[in-house]
Amino acid sequence: MEQIINEQEKLAEQALIRRQKLAKLQEEGNNPYEKVKYEITHHSKSVKENFEALEGKEVSLAGRLMSRRIMGKASFSHISDREGKIQLYLSRDDLGETVYTAYKKDFDIGDIVGVRGFVFRTKTGEISVHATHFEMLAKSLLPLPEKFNGLQNPDLKYRQRYVDLIVNDEVKNTFIARSKIIKAIRAYLDGQGYLEVDTPVLHTLEIGAAARPFKTHHNALDIDMFLRIETELYLKRLIVGGLEKVYEVGRIFRNEGMDAYHNPEFTSIEMYQAYSDYKDMMDLIENMYRTVTQEVCGTTLISYQGTEIDMGKPWERLTMVEAVKKYAGVDYNEWESDEAARQIAKEKHVAIEEGDKANKRHVLLAFFDAFVEEQLVQPTIIYDYPVENSPLAKRKPSEPDFTERFEYFICGHEYGNAFSELNDPIDQKARFVRQVEERKAQGIKAEVDEDFVTALEYGLPPTGGLGLGLDRLVMLLTDSATIRDVILFPTMKPKK
Repeated sequence: MEQIINEQEKLAEQALIRRQKLAKLQEEGNNPYEKVKYEITHHSKSVKENFEALEGKEVSLAGRLMSRRIMGKASFSHISDREGKIQLYLSRDDLGETVYTAYKKDFDIGDIVGVRGFVFRTKTGEISVHATHFEMLAKSLLPLPEKFNGLQNPDLKYRQRYVDLIVNDEVKNTFIARSKIIKAIRAYLDGQGYLEVDTPVLHTLEIGAAARPFKTHHNALDIDMFLRIETELYLKRLIVGGLEKVYEVGRIFRNEGMDAYHNPEFTSIEMYQAYSDYKDMMDLIENMYRTVTQEVCGTTLISYQGTEIDMGKPWERLTMVEAVKKYAGVDYNEWESDEAARQIAKEKHVAIEEGDKANKRHVLLAFFDAFVEEQLVQPTIIYDYPVENSPLAKRKPSEPDFTERFEYFICGHEYGNAFSELNDPIDQKARFVRQVEERKAQGIKAEVDEDFVTALEYGLPPTGGLGLGLDRLVMLLTDSATIRDVILFPTMKPKK
């Protein structure tokens, strides 16, 4: 505790000194906050990559001062910009006594600076900029975290992401990769003829889905509204309208728990294609992951938390029944009754939420959760899910107790969900009603989306649909252990 107090006192003292320096600059008529623009011709990486063409030529850069090594009449510094870091050489003879003295006395690590000078290579071989002009563009009033330890407090890393980005290049690279992943997904889907659309974030209904929404109030209309928990129903309305291939990169809000794979606010990508089914969506997602991985990582062989994942190989595809038989050693097709299935669950110590009411398919789902999911390390598609947990999927004509639905798994976690979409308005209405009744029995208000049923009554063509969690994909391709590492500003409980 004493060490923490001493550290806080030290930081407070440094902050006070910086404010005194700012006051001095302002008194001298050099208020750095009055600067409104600075002309930049190059960034650090472009200078280094084009050294042969730029050697001896003048460049103008700006960035954050990250180091200082003062050696009397000449000094070295590094500045950081959006592309990386580059060294500066500053001397009293080139900058003049006034500017050089200010650099030594008034500048601090973290200040935003502008520099003009010519490109050269030092005796040690480092590409640098020999400064002929140097000025402060903004004063940093708080000291940056210590150079070698960085921002160590995980809570502080997420609360002050702006500091984390300054001192940690790996963090910055993660979010650059996130942008590349989104760009690559858009390019792939656009190339397949999909149309990107936007659908409402505010909904007027609390539907009967398992996820709970965030509630707000619209003052002008004097109605309660809900932040969306999915983009699915509006996107399928657009298929009804004839757009045929649509997708949305959408922000989703779910009032639920938080862990390494869940944040209340996250990003999903949902896509729907008319005149296709879930088998088509299997091909789509497998090819898209392979293409995006190659584009972003430069290879389809990646490592996630020490496990090698091969996106280049064909993904294994198993029905849920086949997967449970393979990994749990029990065969759904041999269960002669619901009672027999429950007895097997009891013998294998598999908990069933529905207890005595559980049917064979509930037991199948319980076995899958208990034995299978964690075994699915390499990309694997599990398909043909029981109708009980697939309210929006089309029933299999040959097995009406199951639906044409699949989820795909990597490293023991689910990354996306897809259906042959239910387009029978009568069946859909019945499932909605049952879902709402179940929610109300739990004391939760819910309503049937009658407008969506009306849309289906106008005719939804056979349609394949798929939704994936973008944040989980970013975790995978950047080898990040938690979803908080790939969301710039994850949800945090306010500090008191």
